[in-house]
Amino acid sequence: MPEHNPLRFATALSAKLAARSRHVCVFLGAGVGCACGLPDVHGLQKLVLSALNPHDAEMLKLQLEKRNLEQALSRLRRIAGLLTVGELIDKLSSVQATALDTAVCQAIVKQLEITSKTDLSSVSFFASWARGARYHLPLEIFTVNYDLLLETALEKCRVPYFDGFVGTLRARFHTELVEGTVGKDEEHVPAFFVRLWKLHGSVNWVWENQKTIVRLGRSVETGMAAAIYPSDAKYDESRRVPFVVLQDRFRRAMEEPESLVIIAGYSFSDDHLNELIFGAAGRRQRSEFVALCYSEIPEILANRAVNTPNLQVAGAKEAVLGGVRGAWKAPDNAQPGLWDKGQFVLGDFQNLAAYLARSTGAELAGGESPSASGTRDNGRT
Repeated sequence: MPEHNPLRFATALSAKLAARSRHVCVFLGAGVGCACGLPDVHGLQKLVLSALNPHDAEMLKLQLEKRNLEQALSRLRRIAGLLTVGELIDKLSSVQATALDTAVCQAIVKQLEITSKTDLSSVSFFASWARGARYHLPLEIFTVNYDLLLETALEKCRVPYFDGFVGTLRARFHTELVEGTVGKDEEHVPAFFVRLWKLHGSVNWVWENQKTIVRLGRSVETGMAAAIYPSDAKYDESRRVPFVVLQDRFRRAMEEPESLVIIAGYSFSDDHLNELIFGAAGRRQRSEFVALCYSEIPEILANRAVNTPNLQVAGAKEAVLGGVRGAWKAPDNAQPGLWDKGQFVLGDFQNLAAYLARSTGAELAGGESPSASGTRDNGRT
């Protein structure tokens, strides 16, 4: 079986990140929250069920049969949009489906709250790297997470960023600024602003008059409906704006020539996002896509990478590099933070963030330097 050198891979990635002329995108999944002590999707589902009253919990369990939490939310919204007065689906009327949707979203917001127990070290190192990267084109960060970890870290490290909304108390979404390109369009945000695109909404997005979404300066309060996870139901255009515009931004960002796209903490369980990533990798053969997996490589990802040489995948025990799938060869001089206990550990976001911060010589606001930390046993797969 072919073998790959983990240190050579990490060194090559560092060299790619050092090229200031490249367009760099980072796509982050639930692994970021796990590194900070927040639950992953499976853990969040359990916590939400325990937070609901017994009747709502039973109704949600019906929706969760052969579905995950996001798919259950989408189904509730379809039920609410399809039914007329007197009709029921899964023992739910339109009004009850809407009420359950709201209760679930409120429970999600509560479970993703940042507290004194939340470990912000990894996102702070990541933000320090973002501050010192200084690429010619804007650094674009895409995430499917709802929490406020990245916003908290970026502000802590005094990193200017733009998330599509303009304002402080009730910020409005500005499509023209999201779509604007530095150097090409008259309306654009300066390149030194990091772009933070939350593809599935956020715990501080709220529906206003059930027509538009605004971003608050805090998590939504009890009784308010957070705008998290886009429904696939037929919304009018005004209700679809943030989500469809940001999804299109993700697609267009990966289509930029000679981009470097780093994917971390993502399980490749979303078929729509997978096709956007795989499609861009197949079309833009001079761009490079680097997927870092916490443990095993999902088969759907491994199969695509074998046939797409510019899609590089690194798991804990094996990698697919240049279309060749092979095991890691244990390095002679194992480096903590890259190799630990016989495994490649850059797929752990805590190690990745420290690695990125070291690549720019970044320090945190308190003078803390990113040290190689090794892996943590947090129950993720």
